[in-house]
Amino acid sequence: MKITYLLTWGDAMGGTEVAAFSQAAALADHHETEILSVFRTKDSPFFALDRRVPMRYLVDARRPVQRPVRATGLEESECETLSRAPSDLIPANWEGAFNRLTDIELRHALPRLRTDVLVSTTPALMSLVTRLAPADVVTVGQEHRISELRESSGGPLLTCAPLLDALVVLTTPTRSWFAESLGPAAPRLEAIPNAVPAGFQPRSSLDSQTILVARRLVPEKQADHAILAFAQVADDHPGWTLRICGDGPDMGKLRSLADAHELHNRVEFLGTVPAISEEWAKASICLLPSRIEAFGLVLTEAFAAGVPAVAYDCPTGPAEIIRHGVDGLLAPADDVNGLAVALAKLMDDDDLRHEMGRAALQGLSRFSSEDITARWEGLYTDLVEIPPADRAHARAERAARHAAATTRTGMVFRALPWEHTRSQAPNLQAEEARLLREHPGLTRSGGQVAGVRDDLMPADALRANLDLVVQALDAAGIPYALLRDEGPRHRVMVTADVREAALDALATVHADAPVYVRPLKPRGHLPQPVLASMAPSLTDICGVRVYRPWITPGRTLRYGAAYAADLEFWTWDAELTGYAGPEPTDIGDRIPLEAMRPATLRVQGRDYTTYEPFTRCLPTDVRFPIDAVYTWVDGADPKWRSRLAATLTDHGPAASAGATDDHRFTSADELRFSLRSIAMFAPWIRHIYIVTDGQVPTWLDALHRQITMVSHRELFGERGALPTFNSHAVESQLHRINGLSEHFLYLNDDFFIGRPLRPGHFFHPDGTCRFFWSPTAIPFGAPSPDEPAHVAAAKQNRALLERTFQRSLTHAFRHAPYALRRSVLAEIEARFPEEVAATAASRLRAHTDISIPSSLHHHYAYLTGRAVPGTVVYAYVDVGDPAQHVKLTQLLSGRNRDVFCVTDSTPHRVPRAEQARMIRAFLRGYFPLAAPWERDAAPGGDAR
Repeated sequence: MKITYLLTWGDAMGGTEVAAFSQAAALADHHETEILSVFRTKDSPFFALDRRVPMRYLVDARRPVQRPVRATGLEESECETLSRAPSDLIPANWEGAFNRLTDIELRHALPRLRTDVLVSTTPALMSLVTRLAPADVVTVGQEHRISELRESSGGPLLTCAPLLDALVVLTTPTRSWFAESLGPAAPRLEAIPNAVPAGFQPRSSLDSQTILVARRLVPEKQADHAILAFAQVADDHPGWTLRICGDGPDMGKLRSLADAHELHNRVEFLGTVPAISEEWAKASICLLPSRIEAFGLVLTEAFAAGVPAVAYDCPTGPAEIIRHGVDGLLAPADDVNGLAVALAKLMDDDDLRHEMGRAALQGLSRFSSEDITARWEGLYTDLVEIPPADRAHARAERAARHAAATTRTGMVFRALPWEHTRSQAPNLQAEEARLLREHPGLTRSGGQVAGVRDDLMPADALRANLDLVVQALDAAGIPYALLRDEGPRHRVMVTADVREAALDALATVHADAPVYVRPLKPRGHLPQPVLASMAPSLTDICGVRVYRPWITPGRTLRYGAAYAADLEFWTWDAELTGYAGPEPTDIGDRIPLEAMRPATLRVQGRDYTTYEPFTRCLPTDVRFPIDAVYTWVDGADPKWRSRLAATLTDHGPAASAGATDDHRFTSADELRFSLRSIAMFAPWIRHIYIVTDGQVPTWLDALHRQITMVSHRELFGERGALPTFNSHAVESQLHRINGLSEHFLYLNDDFFIGRPLRPGHFFHPDGTCRFFWSPTAIPFGAPSPDEPAHVAAAKQNRALLERTFQRSLTHAFRHAPYALRRSVLAEIEARFPEEVAATAASRLRAHTDISIPSSLHHHYAYLTGRAVPGTVVYAYVDVGDPAQHVKLTQLLSGRNRDVFCVTDSTPHRVPRAEQARMIRAFLRGYFPLAAPWERDAAPGGDAR
């Protein structure tokens, strides 16, 4: 059969290229193979290509102006125009190299391709293959990165995969992630690792006292961690050196880091090395400190030279190659101290290093070229033997299932990333299988056994895991103390002399439940989670992280290790005459014996034993009440629309640009889900005020004790002009809400809290507000009715600040919850009465308005010493822009933003109905738990 590998840059130096070259060469013994590269960038490829494998190109990019490789009559100017124009086939956020010229050449070449199997090697190329390949050609997608963690470049993965005949990934966790994400729409899924380079590889003697890092020097590869770890052990190992092979933008920073640690003569930078196998033959330890690693090809290269490895246990890569304690050591991800300890262990012990080196060499049979090639050949043969009509039918069936699922939700849901679960011991697998058999309500999610619930709030999950620890300790009569720190997880301490008893208690009490324990800062074995029933097998640890995984029925929210409770073993410190812990607490990492006076701490209505110092009010505690305020309108209300129409007739054409855009008043149930975000992630909010024009959402229990509806008439009293349709006017009166706390958050209904936050994210303990600058600059010039009203209002704010403080504002603020003080708002009204009154009297947005809570308050409070800049992990998604739709799946799968804004825009590219459907589907997935003030289960009566 003929097999064609499609690459973007066949001449490049990268893992994708070397993998494709190796596969094509290995299969060339019995099949016809070729490489088709979209671009030609060099006179010859970086990697040597087997002479039996031809490489063809579509576009010559070796000169300033790209040209087709095929014979063409196109003029230079035409080629330049085409190569500068953006691609219609591939969005820039998928891959920015494509352009209109590559579109033309791909549309010309791919449909005419004569091959049996066409293999794509990136998500962008996958999308091309599914659209342009001949109907009778077998299509296979290869994924060479961690799909779960891809951002915009992974956009085509889930939308195009159902149209492939097979999708092949590097690791089992990634394969399982695709299976969970796609369900019945998944094509044939295989996990086939990269093969060891064929042919003779020179061996290392392991006596050179050299640590080798072979990486592209970019942030995600974290070569700086290698230097920091080496710096910790260098003085104790004077004969050792660290060598770094590779080039990249971090080179200058890394050299400076080595100099700062006075390692300039012991850290060598070799740059790009063509014959890397020769460097491995000179090395004694392979060091891989990557933050993410799809597979870790350098590990197999090192093992081919008999060199053991030290690596971070980062997602999906190193632990699929390194057998911890056999041919290398795995340190907890991003733990530089752990990396240093592992290095020292191999540097100190020559016998261990040589033993692991031999094991590394012997274990390479798992990745032998013969075995891996046979798996590829078997896959391609199976697919080619399926009649083309049957393949086409199967693709259509998968496409239909995929379309049905996405039509219901309005978007593609990615499965949640897997926990850091590694190659599991047989007894762990057997125990998990037993639990699944004996408890039908359990399921497997993220590589672990999980329960299914739709009523567990994040704070409840945190406390439930705390109770798992306390329940076991109480059952065994083991004294404990609840600790305090700024993290979301609860921490419990016991003294180290009862370590074994505490682990036995966890095993006994939770023997028949899917409760996991993960070692904290282990000094020996791999920090792999095990079931609580296996906890007594853990040794040489300073504590365990205990959790029971839960997932919602829709599988969009999972509580795993991030919601665990830590059980820590504190050791006796004779000098202190007290106990020392593995991590600092709010009062430090040591507790003198005299301070260990029993007391209690209350967590969600239950008292837990602690020590008296942890009950004190500390300078970092925010103890004042904080409320939340929303302004909201039901734009579908016929009576409200009638009032708006009358106001527009009276007002005439004088409103500012965008003041009456219909999308400003329509709803995708954002308020419901923004309120859910408070219930889930900011339960410390005391009370919620919702300001409306006498409207109440049908799903809201307006009599709930935490909810107060505030009508415009009640808010304005005799001030302003009603009815009003101007958010600036409504916002000018917020400080007059009866009963509102001094400190409060103001939220638009498209603001959402994305993960558990504390009051300190928004207020300092002394009451100072935090605000979040935006990179968006406010243009200078006079306010104009032709510009957006919020821009004109910011300019009006600028004029007030210049007049009062001789300061000129330059930037806007993030679309995130605004931390406000009621007294500052009142002071602004007293200081600028005419401007506030004019804004309050403006029934529609106007270019003469000022914007108080979203801008003026922050500047005014800052210049009067009551607010300071803060930082927030933030995202903004405009679903009116198709290029931003992938951000929704990134937010849902990552859940790594403190706050985010999901908004719509004037429907010029995406119809308003589609925008609303996408927003609602995303929010339903992100916030699947009903808040206590909701009357029904979900919007429109849909199931959550």
